[in-house]
Amino acid sequence: MAKMTDTAAQASIGASTRELHLPTVRAECVRLAEVAQRSQTTYLGFLAETLSAEVDERAERRRQRRVHEARFPRVKRLADFDLAAAPSVNPATIAMLASGSYLASGDPIVFLGDSGIGKSHLLIGLGMAACEQGKAVPWDIWP
Repeated sequence: MAKMTDTAAQASIGASTRELHLPTVRAECVRLAEVAQRSQTTYLGFLAETLSAEVDERAERRRQRRVHEARFPRVKRLADFDLAAAPSVNPATIAMLASGSYLASGDPIVFLGDSGIGKSHLLIGLGMAACEQGKAVPWDIWP
């Protein structure tokens, strides 16, 4: 194998990553190569780090796409819910629902209560938690 200059290597990586649809590898390879060189990482270690960056970025894009496709009316997270302001809400029940176990069994969830106690916040928070767990949330459930 002939020795390749850095410029030629970057051009080859750019062409290959476009063909293979690896945008994060294309964007991060030079920076990761510099980090690997400074830390004296092996070739396999560098390759593992580079591919791991691509996998992580794809997972994040999928999560963002699921949240976008769910068309939540606003972003609300379960962690932001003020349990002190809603003493009738059982934290253990919310934690159990956040795990997503009800999704696999197809059990429905119904929130009942007076106006302003956080039903919409909890519903959106559960939807966001489902998106983060890799589940698609149907867009047609939101009014």
